[in-house]
Amino acid sequence: VEDVLQPVYRLAQGISQASLVKLIKTAFDQGLDLLLEENLSQSLLERYQLVSRVESVRAMHFPKDLTDYKQALRRVKFEELFYIQVQLVLKNLLHKQKFQGQPFKKVGDAFMNFYNHHLPFPLTNAQKRVLKEIRADVGSNAQMNRLLQGDVGSGKTIVALMTMLLAVDNRCQACLMAPTEILANQHYQTISELLKNTGVTVALLTGSSKTKERRILDEQLQSGELSILIGTHALLEEKVQFQNLGLAIIDEQHRFGVEQRAKLWRKNTIPPHILVMTATPIPRTLAMSVYGDLDVSVIDELPPGRKPIKTLHQYENRRAETYEFIKREIDKGRQAYVVYPLIEESEALDFKNLTEGYEYITASFPLPKYKVSIVHGKLKPAEKDAEMERFLRNETQIMVATTVIEVGVNVPNASVMVIESAERFGLSQLHQLRGRVGRGSEQSYCILLTGNKMSNETRIRMETMVRTNDGFEIAEVDLKLRGPGDLMGTQQSGVLALKIADLVKDQDILKAARFQAIDLLKADPNLELPQNQRIAYTLNQLQRHKNLWTYIS
Repeated sequence: VEDVLQPVYRLAQGISQASLVKLIKTAFDQGLDLLLEENLSQSLLERYQLVSRVESVRAMHFPKDLTDYKQALRRVKFEELFYIQVQLVLKNLLHKQKFQGQPFKKVGDAFMNFYNHHLPFPLTNAQKRVLKEIRADVGSNAQMNRLLQGDVGSGKTIVALMTMLLAVDNRCQACLMAPTEILANQHYQTISELLKNTGVTVALLTGSSKTKERRILDEQLQSGELSILIGTHALLEEKVQFQNLGLAIIDEQHRFGVEQRAKLWRKNTIPPHILVMTATPIPRTLAMSVYGDLDVSVIDELPPGRKPIKTLHQYENRRAETYEFIKREIDKGRQAYVVYPLIEESEALDFKNLTEGYEYITASFPLPKYKVSIVHGKLKPAEKDAEMERFLRNETQIMVATTVIEVGVNVPNASVMVIESAERFGLSQLHQLRGRVGRGSEQSYCILLTGNKMSNETRIRMETMVRTNDGFEIAEVDLKLRGPGDLMGTQQSGVLALKIADLVKDQDILKAARFQAIDLLKADPNLELPQNQRIAYTLNQLQRHKNLWTYIS
């Protein structure tokens, strides 16, 4: 069988495959592999029926047969994933020991008054569960470091607001940081409206805030008169000083760099509790590997009364038919989005497509019956906001836009989302855009327009969007299509630089590795027991030679 299974190595110039195989075989024949020390405990080897480290290395190079090779591969994958998980879980435990947070022991008037008299709708069971998890965190002496995942429209803002009210009840201030002015404004309008009769003070700080406003805001912030501050990157500026910041919430956290987020820590002597939120569902396996040092909460339930959005895939030759459908919806009193792709490399081309699309739509939807807004990246923030505001007030019925409306627009009256050239969008982006509609009680629709020629991957994306509204299912398909590196972007690429294991194919091994890492460190947090000495030594070597893990928040 040795002739059938032959190792294949990457080669340097001047070395042939045959000569390298011969050299490695000589090393094994001389017993060099026997110098490798076992780095997993005996109990782990027995529990998962893993071959020894020496056996696995030998069989990875010169397996007796395919079964021998597969057993070796399973062992090596488990080892790689296990040590990643041990480092992440250990980091979480050390974080809780090292960083004290201000304990929010009291559930007082601000929280209870809002809950009993101002809550716009009953909380879902998922929201209640997440609030319970957050309350347990902030009630302890450790600093909360929690990731909140929730699909578009699942009610993360209410959970964030109620967490901020816990801070207020415990004589602390809270801030919420969003990546764009549009989103910060949206949060401010929503939260200030919800709190308008409660006596809790809220303010907005963005790059557009006027000097006079900022002066007043700074005074109120330092005196403690202001309880909740909502804003953009402007919150990170040195001159923004809180009297006692107890909680920092970061929305769409993947848009902020690690150093930016760390600046919030330094806004108080005792670091504030941290809650990071994302409306981009992260596959469970990826969350375990990239955010494994954070506690994770998931809102996996939509508020009652929401009708699932109906998604259709149409070819471009049915555009006229699609526009007739938009007219029928507008005649019922509804509004519609028409979104065009924007890819940086071809901004000029995309801008041309958008303006041509705008001209086509204004010709197809004559005044005065139909009014059209246009929003794109070349507009100044004030112009963009003015157009958004017109659409929000139903002064315009159609919003022609690029992906700037992906986050931060809440127009319950909008019932149609048309995505032009949908093949040029990723699954996650398509799902985010679809989430701009379906926010009212009426039936909403998402129409994906593509050319006739589609790649197999594009076909899978369109079929997935038509089949399901579940963001987590969509994220799993996206992970399989694009792989973890592309999905998370370059910021966390170091975490995902796996040599052998594969997050998509090896989900069962990853889950087992994480379970064992948690189990191990719960029983022996300092790895002092005799049976864990091998693991302690290996971990020490890993941390000395390669500092893989930087602070996520």
